Amino acid sequence: MDKLAVLIPCYNEEQTIASVVNSFTEQLPEAVIYVYDNNSTDATCQQARAAGAIVRKELKQGKGHVVRRMFADIDAEVYVMVDGDATYDASSIWQMIECLQRDQLDMVVGVRRLYDETAKQYAYRRGHIIGNKMLTRAVGLLFGTNFNDMLSGYRVFSRRFVKSFPAISGGFEIETEITVHAQELQLATAEIDTAYFARPVGSESKLSTYRDGGKILIMILLMLKDYKPVIFFGIGFILLSSLSLLLGVPIINEFFATGFVLRFPTALLAASMMLLAFLALACGFILDSVARSRREFKRLSYLSVGLPAYFTFVEMPARFTVLEPVSE
Repeated sequence: MDKLAVLIPCYNEEQTIASVVNSFTEQLPEAVIYVYDNNSTDATCQQARAAGAIVRKELKQGKGHVVRRMFADIDAEVYVMVDGDATYDASSIWQMIECLQRDQLDMVVGVRRLYDETAKQYAYRRGHIIGNKMLTRAVGLLFGTNFNDMLSGYRVFSRRFVKSFPAISGGFEIETEITVHAQELQLATAEIDTAYFARPVGSESKLSTYRDGGKILIMILLMLKDYKPVIFFGIGFILLSSLSLLLGVPIINEFFATGFVLRFPTALLAASMMLLAFLALACGFILDSVARSRREFKRLSYLSVGLPAYFTFVEMPARFTVLEPVSE
């Protein structure tokens, strides 16, 4: 088992991957650095190997598939996950790992400072900034999370988190899934501010503002159905019952006034919609019991992973000393 593993998912990052590997090697000399290539068509693999990283491949296209493979393959005490585009500040890793070990957390997220002081510009497109804020707030409202940068690709995990996380998504939705998983199990998490740099000239982002934003939004709705079915189907109940009343109340008034149902098709539609509303509500309550069972199973999976061996810092250059697992 590795003491500390740095996991770098990559797709066509030949211009930046070597600098990322070198910067984390310099900051964490005792870490094992893994680069997982996702069908790159350039020299990403060669550059990563030349920089000293262990290069592995994931043939299914998409960041979610890569993260799922990395979490399954690598066995370590502490995991660092960072993108291979040289936009994250490697020097922040000390503070993130120190926070993880000091407070015995399961995840620390690097919150990106969006303005690049060096380049005197925003580090990525305004559309991405707005989309990130909107999606982060939507997840916070629906799931009760309090993260400020849900889509950050710079994170530190405990072994317990990694080995109990049932990654399902295939693309850039993976960060959303990680965030909701942490909230669902009430895991101990924190955020640390970190610098975020603009991509080097010639390096292009793989994230599409509208396409991937739409996928993340769909993922949020699907997770709402799976994790909070009462809310999801309750919304359907409110919409259907409101429309049923809107159509049905005038017909009821006409019946009391005249003794006749003058618009029978509309009355039938209103009654059918009310039946569907209560059917949706019943589905929500039934699936809530299923979701509770799934949540308990996930919690047991989390607890089945052994207590972590936490690390302690010494003076720079940093070295990690493995402590004995905490015993009751």
